[in-house]
Amino acid sequence: MAPEVSIVIPARNEEAYIEMAMESVAAQTWPREQLEIVVVDNGSTDTTVEVVRRFSAKQPHLPTSVVHEPVPGVSRAKNRGAAAACGKWIIFLDADSRLAPDLVAEVMRWTQQGFAAGSISVVADSRDTVDRAFFGLMELGKRLFSLQAQMFYCARDLFLERGGFAEDLKLAEDREFLLRIRRQHVPMCQVTGSWIATSPRRLRRLPFRINMVYMFIRWTLANWGIGRRWRY
Repeated sequence: MAPEVSIVIPARNEEAYIEMAMESVAAQTWPREQLEIVVVDNGSTDTTVEVVRRFSAKQPHLPTSVVHEPVPGVSRAKNRGAAAACGKWIIFLDADSRLAPDLVAEVMRWTQQGFAAGSISVVADSRDTVDRAFFGLMELGKRLFSLQAQMFYCARDLFLERGGFAEDLKLAEDREFLLRIRRQHVPMCQVTGSWIATSPRRLRRLPFRINMVYMFIRWTLANWGIGRRWRY
């Protein structure tokens, strides 16, 4: 029997994080036999693939596959994962992130109401007050301005029919896709009753949280279509 939901995880040198992401899928309240994990190895040079294979051996009742995409690019990797997925629904998950235990169940509740796609609330996977406030501010902006962005779910057939992600984009590929299908009057929602927790590591690349300001500016510009092809 084909799985109902596919979790697509692009990964490039994510040996330190990928198992946590996959464990969060295994911990879902939704029936495990209706789930699958598709990891896209995007040219990793570390042990990412070995970590995935060890996880798969420990979780024989959770179908887990590896798709190889040697050309670097998150949009390209996600598209390969979606094409290889078998589920009716796709949830995109970053390799350094994890699903809330009830996330799949919450997504399926929205699909049963007729929503073909929807953005998912993102929180900081951190106890640091500033990290949590930063992501909280991003979520507040999404809700105030009804923005669909960041990690999301989508009907697989719809995603493929509408061309998937623009592979020349290095940032906000999710925003561009969701805006595109919104203009085509696809029923969409914002999943706020559950969440995906993501690592704040990008915010800490520079001292004194300087990168937090940089990231805020980049994401704001990308939301309005500026700099989506710039190196990220």
